[in-house]
Order: sequence, then C-alpha cells, then structure tokens
Amino acid sequence: MAASRKTPPDPADSLTLHWPDDLSGQCAFEVGLSGGLDSVALLALLCAERERCPGLELSAVHVHHGLSPNADAWAEHCRRLCADLAVPLRVERVTVAVGGGDSLEAAAREARYAVYRGSAAGVVALAHHLDDQAETVLLQLLRGGGVRALAAMPALRELAPGRLLWRPLLRIGRDRLHDYVRARGLAWVDDESNLDTRYRRNLLRHDILPRIARAIPHYRSHLARAAALQADAAAVLDEVASADAAAAAMDGGLSWPALAALSAPRRRLALLYWLDSLGWAAPEPAALLEFLRQLDEAGAGASPQLELIEGHLLRYANVVQAWTKVQCHIGDSRLDWRGGEALELPDWGGRLEWEKRPFGLSESALAGGLWLRQRRGGEKLPARVGRREIKDLLREAGVPPLLRRRWPLLFDGGGELLALPGIAVSAAHAAETGWWPMWRPRRP
Repeated sequence: MAASRKTPPDPADSLTLHWPDDLSGQCAFEVGLSGGLDSVALLALLCAERERCPGLELSAVHVHHGLSPNADAWAEHCRRLCADLAVPLRVERVTVAVGGGDSLEAAAREARYAVYRGSAAGVVALAHHLDDQAETVLLQLLRGGGVRALAAMPALRELAPGRLLWRPLLRIGRDRLHDYVRARGLAWVDDESNLDTRYRRNLLRHDILPRIARAIPHYRSHLARAAALQADAAAVLDEVASADAAAAAMDGGLSWPALAALSAPRRRLALLYWLDSLGWAAPEPAALLEFLRQLDEAGAGASPQLELIEGHLLRYANVVQAWTKVQCHIGDSRLDWRGGEALELPDWGGRLEWEKRPFGLSESALAGGLWLRQRRGGEKLPARVGRREIKDLLREAGVPPLLRRRWPLLFDGGGELLALPGIAVSAAHAAETGWWPMWRPRRP
C-alpha cells in the first residue's frame, strides 16, 4: 500500500511549477533570512533556481531585532551561510518599540516589514509555508476575523510601489523543508522564543495542532483550501465595496445619502474600502458600528465624529469626510511676506497660499510682519459694514466644526486681525486689487 502512494514532488519542482506569471519578468530577488530552517530552505531552493537560470539575481537580508541574547550569533550564522552559497547579504539592525496596544511580536513584525519595504530588489521572498498558513487561519479565526483575515497570507502581493512580496512555499509543509535542508547538509538556528507557549501561535503549534494532526492528518491542506476560498470571497466583497465607494465619491469625501441608501453591511464595507484607499487602518469594529449608528441617527445639523490613529472621520453637510490630525495647541507662528510665495505649515496641518484678487489685502498691510494665531474666542473681522464674528464666518462658509477650532487667523505685526484665510479679509486693509490668503487644510 505504502509503495503505491504518490511521492510528493521535490520542493524545487514545486517552486518551478507554481512560479507566478507576475514574476516572469522579474530577475532580482531578496530573501528574508532569519537563519531558521524555513528561510534557509527557501534560500537554498532559490540558489538551485539560480543555477538553472543564471540571469536570476539573488540576495538576502537578515533583520537583527536585538531581542535575543543569541541575536548576534544568528546574524553571524547568516553571514557564513550566504558566503558559502555566494549570496550577497545585508544585516539590518532595528529597534523594536512596543506601543499603542501592540504586542512585542507585532512590533517586531512591523520592524521587519519596514526593512523589507526598503529593499532594492524587485521581489522580497519570505519562507512562510503550508504549516504557517494553517496556523494563521486558526489564529485569525480565534481573533474573530472576517473573510479578509481568514484568507490568511497571499502568495503574492504588492509590498511597496514597484516591489512585490512573494511567499513561494505556501504549498509545502515544514517536514518536507526539513528533509530538503538536511539532505543538503545545511545548518540552521532555532529561535528559543518559538518554544514559548504563552504566544498563541506556539500554543497552536506545540499543543493543539499535533492533536488535530493525529485525528485529521490532512488538516493543513484543508485549512489552506479554506483560506483560498475566503480570499475569493474577500475579492468579491472588494469589488462590491469599490463600486459602492466610487458611486458615493464626491469632492471632499463620500456622499452620506448615497451610503445611507445601501444595506448596513455594504455601507460598512464601502466606508472601510475608502479608508483603506486613504492608507488608514480600519477602526475597531465596535467603534465603527457606533459611528455608523450616529451617522444614521444624528440630525442634519449634527457632525458625528470618530477619532482614529491617523485622524478624524466626520459627517458634515451630508458628506463623510476624513481629516488628518494636527496639534491641539499651536503657538503663534511668525510669517515673512514673500510676495505671494506659498508656505507649507505642517504644525497647522495645511498650506497657506496667496491669490491676487479684488479687495484683497494691500501690500502695506502685509509688509509690516505677519502672524498666524489660533482662535481664542470673540474675534471679529472688520467688514464693509460693521464687524463680523469669526465663528459666524466659519459656519457660513461651511467649515466643519472640527476644522473651525483649528482654522488659523492672520494678524499683522501690531496684533490687528487681517484675515480669516480662505474666507474673508479685513475691509479696513483691503485694496482695489490685493492679496487673499488661502488656507488649504491637509487631507489624507
């Protein structure tokens, strides 16, 4: 019976058979080399491919996290291995900073991927394999992940503009990689943290999955197939969300009436898709649901808000908008008049531009020194008739409440209010043709 079973293909053959078409024109590959069994196997497999295809450029990168007392020894092992295999190696030292609720494991991963994104190669190859994929599916399930999370790790994705991330071993199990490396007499290092079952992945790997394997030997391939099906489902949902977000898109954000016409799940997915297109992380599910409830129930004059790491989401004038964060309290900023030259003001969260227009500020009013100041309350701007409250001008201009609190005011050197940039200028300092300061708040 055993002799009649189909022999699994050699890992090198699997690599060749499943080489993605998207990589057909690529010839520069960099392997993420930890020095462990998996990455050593991947490096050896690509070295074998290099022998068949001499035009393939191969290098490796080792990320030195400095978290283990053995970290220097691991880096040295990678240097010796790459020297033996004639593979250029770069060793990148990183500082792993834990914060914002992240675990040490998550912070170390982000530090690694930051290094990978800086690769000079067209493709960064990582050694995640079939066992890793199965573990990832279960971990995401235990975290309550949706279809995108349960799709686990894609074999190929964009890492950075002009750069791809490739996981060529997702069809190959850890045991076959072990046999491949042993047969070639290659050595590897073992990370002692991989035995610590306080980490969920290690708990699955050492305590739970061996029990499942005894009862369901092919569970790995079953979970990998489930991940592929979830990836298909996620792709379909992305298509729907993309179409919904495009239909709701308008200058400045998304039309709330267009979103409100969708079913609740499609509304949520369209908003998430839009945030992802801005490069913003998804909000916590409960926070997002509460924000959507407020959008649905708040009156026309209300402006519900959701604060995120990158900035603020809000609805105003029936438009769902996103605004980047700025400092809450900004000191007075002195400006030099440079004949209409625009100024980038990152602390203020925007750009100050100048336009020549009728009834703008005179050159003499601008030449005596300029200051930007935050609102303190009660400011009034001279108009053609009387004086106008700044708060009324902002409201009438349709500025959302969030931006009203941080909209800069322009003063002269003597402390007299000259303009509410982009909205109004002081009639007391206007010329027949003069300069209008235009405030452009930064959008994501």
